Amino acid sequence: MSETLRISTEKSELDLALIHDFLSTGSSWAKGISFDTVRKSIEHSLCFGGYLGQAQVAFARVISDFATFANLVDVFVLPPYRGQGYSKAVVEAVMAHPQLQGLRRFTLATFDAHALYARYGFTPPHNPDTLMEIYKPGIYQSARR
Repeated sequence: MSETLRISTEKSELDLALIHDFLSTGSSWAKGISFDTVRKSIEHSLCFGGYLGQAQVAFARVISDFATFANLVDVFVLPPYRGQGYSKAVVEAVMAHPQLQGLRRFTLATFDAHALYARYGFTPPHNPDTLMEIYKPGIYQSARR
């Protein structure tokens, strides 16, 4: 890393406009998501902001009951800051967080970052035939909430 990334779980530090802008226009998984949906998702999650000085450059969100299950979502580093180890720093902070220890299952979905997550122990599902989902990839474009 060229500069040390400061990582915080303090929600008051999060730049909601930046997070919304990236998710709604720059991500492949949440295009068109409304600001209110982003705000609500942050309210109900454990969030990790990555900062260089006062500027937020990275984000990750964990949905969990903090006892048995967690799901890692919305992980990103802004494009100008990629390739400097910041995504690793964010995932390391997530994996080391005291509230996320001893969980039976920790999940995530990724299109292209399998190698990043594999270094932290993530693998394809052991029994994929036991998993089910309701997946609506275009929901944010078709229904404004």
